[in-house]
Amino acid sequence: MGLIDFIKNVGHKLDHGSHEQAKPAAPQAQQPNAQQVQELNDKKREAALTNLVNQMGLKAQNLVLDVQGDRVIAKGTVNSQEDKEKLVLLLGNTEGIAHVDDQLTVSNPQPQAPQAQFYDVQPGDSLSKIAKHFYGDANKYNLIFEANRPMLSDPDKIYPGQKLRIPAQAAVHA
Repeated sequence: MGLIDFIKNVGHKLDHGSHEQAKPAAPQAQQPNAQQVQELNDKKREAALTNLVNQMGLKAQNLVLDVQGDRVIAKGTVNSQEDKEKLVLLLGNTEGIAHVDDQLTVSNPQPQAPQAQFYDVQPGDSLSKIAKHFYGDANKYNLIFEANRPMLSDPDKIYPGQKLRIPAQAAVHA
């Protein structure tokens, strides 16, 4: 997929302590410089994002997340294109992340399975409205809801700026 852009100031909030400034171990110790503080905060966010991936039950072999400011580079292997898309969306729909550099590989690619597209939720959107737009049938909202689980826990809990997976038409009719 490559580099995917997200809205930086919306999404899951991470509990990673990045608002705390690094403190010296002893009064004589030197204060860390801005770059050292940023690197420490990036490491905390990497750990928090890895924890979030595990909490959501998304699986990836040899997953490595490298946070560099508002960008995360994701490397590792997932079982399917769907798993890859969900992992990218989970990372990007996190507050403070504006870009996901998707370097994930799929171990079991399905050549006949079309790739889903991404949709940015707009003010006033609902899953029914989005389903009507993409499938011509508002009652197919559950397809979008299921395609975004476990990140979505309720079909009514979407927010502007959130990026969602929209399964391809061929996958919907199968």
